[in-house]
Amino acid sequence: MSARDSKACSGAALISIVACVLLAAATEACAQPAMPARDIDMANRSSSQIEVPELKMLRQDGTPVRLDQELNDGRPVVVNFVYTSCTTICPMSSMEFESLQKRLGKDRQRVHLVSISIDPEQDTPARLRQYAQQFHAGSGWDYYTSDAASSVKAQLAFGVYRGDKMGHIPVTLLRTAPGNQWVRLDGFATAEQVYSELQGLLARR
Repeated sequence: MSARDSKACSGAALISIVACVLLAAATEACAQPAMPARDIDMANRSSSQIEVPELKMLRQDGTPVRLDQELNDGRPVVVNFVYTSCTTICPMSSMEFESLQKRLGKDRQRVHLVSISIDPEQDTPARLRQYAQQFHAGSGWDYYTSDAASSVKAQLAFGVYRGDKMGHIPVTLLRTAPGNQWVRLDGFATAEQVYSELQGLLARR
């Protein structure tokens, strides 16, 4: 065998060995059970009791209300915290609420979607109405504003206060009825995830 032939054989053998190693690794990877998608989705899920404070608020239609009464009307409730000048987190959260309302369909009147402003100095009821129109908020989805002190108290009660609006993080909270525990979803909860969680809670009522 010539030196050239010997070198060629050695190269072919090396390629064969590498191919076998890669094939074995791929086979082992395929044999590992995949993590269920729901386990991934629910990674940031927690639950706790939250006492909704008796805070004076203004709904987007200008009606003075009390936050505890608005959230304790007997319907399942889904809450997020937004501000209208936000260009990152809030539009994404609002789009998911829009998708959720569409997903609820004819049942949307049975679920109260609540968006609470964390920038009450800027977010007047008129500005909230304009913002709500951007996301086609229908009946059953309400926006609320207040004075600065009440805004902070609401954020503290739900564990979302971060000092100022620039430290805002995405959080969605839901509850099936007054007195029940709140489910907290940290991160960008999708409409499908919230709907699935809501349906699961309703099934256990």
